[in-house]
Amino acid sequence: MARLNPCLNYQTARFLISAPTLAHCPGGGGAEVAFAGRSNAGKSSAINALTRQNGLARISKTPGRTQLINFFSLGDDSDRRLVDLPGYGYAKVPEAVKLEWQRHLSEYLRHRDALRGLVLVMDVRHPLSEFDQTMLGWADEQEMPVHILLTKADKLKRGAAANALQQVRSRLREWEDLVTIQLFSSLKRQGIEELEARLDGWLLGGVEE
Repeated sequence: MARLNPCLNYQTARFLISAPTLAHCPGGGGAEVAFAGRSNAGKSSAINALTRQNGLARISKTPGRTQLINFFSLGDDSDRRLVDLPGYGYAKVPEAVKLEWQRHLSEYLRHRDALRGLVLVMDVRHPLSEFDQTMLGWADEQEMPVHILLTKADKLKRGAAANALQQVRSRLREWEDLVTIQLFSSLKRQGIEELEARLDGWLLGGVEE
């Protein structure tokens, strides 16, 4: 279904900057939406599907390699951005490094004024991991809206995918005023327009100067 309201062109996304910590993130206000997810959940693939650019977000054969906060501007408008947060929970790295990633994620979610919403990416076959629930807890503390992508929906038959969607909705009923959920498949290009509509609502809701 075509969207009738004003919308952004996500195909114009381009790499802006990588930041190791909150202190190195771009300043100057604006509005951004962050993508977070357990490593190997399909986060980078989802960003690439959204932007129709296969190589925009790096997809590593070794999950968990993304250790920086990566910013992408939408066209020439650096006031509206997509943010790829570090994957967490799968990488074969020392525990101290994982804890450091977690600290930076927490600081970003709690203190980033430009953040308008969080896209939380989960494998539809393994939703609501400990990491996912931690992210939801942080978002709840900040009253930050969350849109959950249940990725790799093509791995399940339609009925099984629909059941998985309903089960996640049921488990998150207490957060239904904060959380929305959809099925998504980067491979089949399923759910892209629904995701675009959600991002438009956040990013076009006003940009602080």
